[in-house]
Amino acid sequence: MEQAFAGRTALVTGAASGIGRLMAERLHAAGARLVAWDVNQAGLDALAAGLGGERVSTGAVDLASRPAIAAAAARVLAEVGPVDVLVNNAGIVNGKLLLDASDEEIERIFAVNALAPFWATRAFLPAMIERDAGHVVTIASSAALAGVPKMVDYCATKAAALGFDEALRVELKHIGSKVRTTVVCPYYIDTGMFEGAKTAWPHLLPILQPEAVADRIVAAIRDGEERLLMPPFVGVAFLARFLPPAMSDRLFHFFGIDASMDEFVGHGGGGAPKP
Repeated sequence: MEQAFAGRTALVTGAASGIGRLMAERLHAAGARLVAWDVNQAGLDALAAGLGGERVSTGAVDLASRPAIAAAAARVLAEVGPVDVLVNNAGIVNGKLLLDASDEEIERIFAVNALAPFWATRAFLPAMIERDAGHVVTIASSAALAGVPKMVDYCATKAAALGFDEALRVELKHIGSKVRTTVVCPYYIDTGMFEGAKTAWPHLLPILQPEAVADRIVAAIRDGEERLLMPPFVGVAFLARFLPPAMSDRLFHFFGIDASMDEFVGHGGGGAPKP
C-alpha cells in the first residue's frame, strides 16, 4: 500500500477492535493522519500506543448518540481539520429473535448501525463538497441482501446502510461532486462479533479472515471501487431478489443462510459487542 494515503486524514468509527482497528492500522501505515472513534477508550489507547502515537487522534464517542457524534466531529474539524476519508464502520449485533430483543436493544442497533453513518457523514461531507474531494465508506453487510433468523434488526439496519450509500453516491454524482463513496458487503468475519455463526458452503461462503478483509477494503478505498462484495458469491443475493420470495427463500435455505445464526453466541459467549 506504500504511502497511498499520505497527506490525507482518515476517520474510522469502531476503531478500537475488530475490523475497524485493522483498517485504522492499515490506513495509518499507508500514510494517513488517523482519527479513531470508539466507545472503548482503553482500546483506542492501545491502538494509539501500537501506532507510536504519531499522526493519531482518538476520541471516545458513543456512536448511538447524535449529540456525541456532533460534538466529537466539531472537535475534529477544529483540531485536526477536514476529513478526507470517512469510514462508517461501527456496528453491533444482538443475535436474538425479534420478540426476544428488548425495545432498547432494537433502538440502539438502529442508532449505531443505521443512523450514525448519517450523523457522521453530515458532519464531514460539507467540507468534502467544498473541496470537491473526499471519500465516504460504509461498512454494510451481506445481511443487507438476505434475511437471516435472529438478525431481523441487524438485517434491517444493514439494508439501511446499503441504501444510504447507494442514494448518496447517486446524489453526489447528480450535483456534480467528485466526492466518492464505497459500500462493503461482507459475509461473516471471524472477529468474535459473530462467534458461533456458521457456513454450510465454506468454499463459496467462507467465514472471512479479518486481516484479509481489512487489506481488501483499504485497497478498494485506494482504487475508488464503489461496491465491494466479500466473497464475490454474495452477489448471488442481488440476483435472488428478482425471484419470487418462495424461490429465493428456498435458495437461501439450500445454502444454509437461514441456519447460519442457529449457534450464535457473540463476543464472550453471549451478548452483543459494544460499538
